[in-house]
Amino acid sequence: MASPAFEEIAETFEFLDDWEDRYRHVIEMGRAMEPLDDGLKVPATKVDGCASQVWLVPTVEQGRFAFQGDSDAMIVKGLIAILHALYAGEEVKDVPKIDASAELGRLGLNDHLSAQRSNGLRAMIERIRATAAAAQ
Repeated sequence: MASPAFEEIAETFEFLDDWEDRYRHVIEMGRAMEPLDDGLKVPATKVDGCASQVWLVPTVEQGRFAFQGDSDAMIVKGLIAILHALYAGEEVKDVPKIDASAELGRLGLNDHLSAQRSNGLRAMIERIRATAAAAQ
């Protein structure tokens, strides 16, 4: 089972029938995120493979994974917020066990994102998993 924060997103998506409403919700989630300090938007934190500019700054504190993220595209910033709900606060050893594809599939995102957005989302997930694996 996913984190309570992700489960809340899944419940909201079930409630919202229309994909326009779901997209608006994702965008609002992105708007609600704290902006990433410009000093952290450097090549080392940039995620390759995304159509838009994406930065992820992972941290591990007391064995728990967390990250900050930002994008120049609002829908992508919302996707970062969804990934944050899925991964943030998890024990580092558990991050690779999370089946992000299945969890995101519950939201129907696999069927409603462009190929470029899907590739970018996979690139973000790979960065998260690689960072957690390196921290173990």
